[in-house]
Amino acid sequence: MTNVVARPWGWFEPLGGGEGYLVKRLCIRAGQRISLQRHHHRSEHWVVVAGSGTLLCEQHSVQAQPGTTLLIPCGAVHRASAGEQDLLIVEVQRGELLSEDDIERFADDYQRPTRSASGQVLD
Repeated sequence: MTNVVARPWGWFEPLGGGEGYLVKRLCIRAGQRISLQRHHHRSEHWVVVAGSGTLLCEQHSVQAQPGTTLLIPCGAVHRASAGEQDLLIVEVQRGELLSEDDIERFADDYQRPTRSASGQVLD
């Protein structure tokens, strides 16, 4: 039984976790990207395991290929974009609050509401 969670850009799957950490696998479909976002309660470490694309953290952009890693500090604005192939990332979250509610979106290709980390809809 798998816990795959569908998103407009692809899917993610929790792989495991414990006190203060959570590990997920993300698949960003070819030509798609996650929202430009930040988290107030966690850092993330991305490891690209398959595919290609671009990883962005603040003003730093990295071409993604298998083996590429990116450390995203708590509060940093970031985004992952797939290229011509699906982009598969293993994500390790570390922090006190490891929840999908801790997402502040600045831009989103799928017109999802822009929300603060507390879940309040922003204008």
